[in-house]
Amino acid sequence: MTRKQNFIVRITNEWWNRLLGAVSEGSLSEQEEQYASHRTRRDFVCTTLGVGAWGMVFPLLTIVVTQLVGAEQAGMFSMAFITGLVLMFLGNYGVRTFQVSDLDERYSFSDYQVNRVVTCIIMLLIGALYCFARGYDGQMFTICMGVYFYKMVDALADVYEGRLQQADKMYLAGLSQAIRSVAVVIVFSLLLLVTRNLAIASVAMAVVSLLSFFVLTFPLALFETPKSRRWSPMAVIELLKQCFPLFVALFLFNLIENMPKFVMEGMLPYDNQLYFNALYFPAQGILLTISMLYKPLLIRLAEVWADPARRKRFDLAILAIVAITVVLTGGVMAVMGWIGIPIMSFLYGIDFEPFRGLAFVMIAAGGVTAVIDFLYQAITVLRRQKDVTKLYLLTFGFSIFVPLLLIGFTGLAGAVLSYLIVMCILLSLLVMEYVSIRMDLRRRFMAMRAEGDAACGRGAGHHASADATEEIRIDRMPDDAQAGASMPVEAMETVRFDMAPDARTYDAEYDPARTAAMPGRHGGEGAPAHETTRIKGVVPVDGKPVAKLSDSRQAAARSMTRMQRSRRSGAAGKPTRSHAHDTERMQRQEPPREAQERARLERERDFLRGGTQDLGDIRTRPLRSDDTKRRPRP
Repeated sequence: MTRKQNFIVRITNEWWNRLLGAVSEGSLSEQEEQYASHRTRRDFVCTTLGVGAWGMVFPLLTIVVTQLVGAEQAGMFSMAFITGLVLMFLGNYGVRTFQVSDLDERYSFSDYQVNRVVTCIIMLLIGALYCFARGYDGQMFTICMGVYFYKMVDALADVYEGRLQQADKMYLAGLSQAIRSVAVVIVFSLLLLVTRNLAIASVAMAVVSLLSFFVLTFPLALFETPKSRRWSPMAVIELLKQCFPLFVALFLFNLIENMPKFVMEGMLPYDNQLYFNALYFPAQGILLTISMLYKPLLIRLAEVWADPARRKRFDLAILAIVAITVVLTGGVMAVMGWIGIPIMSFLYGIDFEPFRGLAFVMIAAGGVTAVIDFLYQAITVLRRQKDVTKLYLLTFGFSIFVPLLLIGFTGLAGAVLSYLIVMCILLSLLVMEYVSIRMDLRRRFMAMRAEGDAACGRGAGHHASADATEEIRIDRMPDDAQAGASMPVEAMETVRFDMAPDARTYDAEYDPARTAAMPGRHGGEGAPAHETTRIKGVVPVDGKPVAKLSDSRQAAARSMTRMQRSRRSGAAGKPTRSHAHDTERMQRQEPPREAQERARLERERDFLRGGTQDLGDIRTRPLRSDDTKRRPRP
C-alpha cells in the first residue's frame, strides 16, 4: 500500500514537475494558469504571512547575531541592514503602488521588468560607492555587500509580486515573500552558528535569496499572469519619469526615518545601533501590521476612486485605517509596559529596563510612521504624488538638523526623541496636503458640473431640423476636424448598450476591435481611452429633448473597472442587442435640438427622449459597404 504524501511534499513535487516541464518546453509565460484569482481571504492571510516574515527577518537576525557574536558586531550588522533597506527603496523606485493601480495596463509588464533591472543595478553600484566613501574595512565591506545584494533581490522580486497582485492573486505574492524570508533566516542562522563568521553568513544570505527568486518568484509570476506585450524603450523612460516623484518621496521618507541611525554611526559606538533598533522593532510591528491591512485593498481603493459616486467611501477608508493605527499603537504600548521589556531583555541578553521610557516614545513614533506611509499610498492612488515631494524635501532638512542637535546633547535618548519630532513634522505637512488635494479635486468637479448644467440650459431654446441626416460633433474637436464627422443616422454603427427608461445609468461596454475612435479632444486619429466622449440626453421643463456632450474621464474609468470585475467573476455581462434593433430604437427617438456653440470650440448635439439616459462611452464610425451583417461577438 502506497503511503500518502503530506501536503508540503506533494505541493513541492508538483511545483518541480511544473517548473521542469515549462523549462523543457522553452516557455514560462505560455503555461496554463492553475491558481484562481480574487480570493480575498487568501489574500489577507498570505499577505500577513509574507509581510510578517519579511518584517521579522531584521529583528530575528539581529537577535541571532547578538547571541552568537556579541553586541558590537550586532551593531555593525544593524548598520549594514539599515543602509541596505534605504538602498532597496532606490531599487523599488516607488513603482509598486503605481504598478498595481495601473488598471488599464498602460505600461506592459515587460516595461516594469526592464525598469526594475535598471534600478537594481544602480542600487548595487551606489551601495558599493557608499562603502568606499565610508572607508569600511574588508569585513564590514563584505557584510554590507552581502546584505545589499539580499535587499536587491527583494527589490527585484517586488515587481514580480506586484504583477501577481495586479492579476488579483496577491496570496501567491505573499507566499513567495514568506518562503524567501524564511529561507534567508534559516540559512543565515545555521552558517553563523557553525562558522561564527558574520561575513560568510551575510554572503550566504544573498545566495539563498537569489536562488529562491529564480526557483519560485520569477516562474510563478510568469505562470500565473497573462503574457505581456514587448517592452518599449520609450515606455521604460516614461515610466522612470512618471515614478520619479514616487521614488524621491519614498527614498527621502526612509532616509528621514533612518537619519538618527546614520548620525549615531559617526557619534556613538556601534552597540547603540543595537539598542536603537531593538527599541524600534515593536514600533516597526505597527507599520507592518497596517501595511498588511491596506496593501490587499490598494486595487479596491483605485476602483473606488475611479467612480465619482463612491469617493466618499475612499475618505471613509482613510479614516478607518488611521483609527485602527491609533488603537493598535495604544495596544502595543500596553503590551510593552506589561511584558514587553522583560521579553526584550530575555531575547537579547541585555537589560532594557533603563530604556522603558524611550520604548514608549519609539512606539508613538511608529504609529505616526504607519499613518504617514498609508497616507502617501492613498495620495499615489489619486495620482498626486508630485504634490508631496516638496514636503519630504522640507522635512529632510529637519531630519539633519534635529538629530545632530539632540544626539550631541543626550546621546541615544536624543536619537529616539529626534525620530518622533521629525515624524510628527512630516505627518502634519502630509495631512494638510491631503486635505488640500481633496478640496482642490472637489472644486474642479463642482466647476465641471456647473459648466455642464449651464451649457445644457443654454441649449434648451434652439430647434433642430427633422432631417434624416444628423451631424455628430465631438466635444472640443478643432473645426477642421469637424468636417469629416457628419454621417447619416442610418449609416451609424452603434455599440451595444442598455437604455435607461427609469432614469438609472448604465455604462456602455464597447469592443475596441470593432469600433473606430473619433478624433481625440486635441485632434488626431484615435482618442485615448481616458478621453472618450460621453453622450447624455436630458429633458428640460417644457418636455422637449435636448442633447448634451460632456467629458467622461471618470465614467470611462468606471466602465473599465466594471468590465474588469465582470471578467474576474466570470460573468457574461449585459445581454447583447442586434444592430437592427438598436438602430430602430434610436430612430424612434425624437430628433434632437441643435445646441448653441459653447466656449469657442464646444458644440453639443444628439438625440434622445424620456428621462435622463446615459449611453456610456460611445465611439462611432460610418458603416463600410461590407458591414451589411453585424459580426458576432467572440
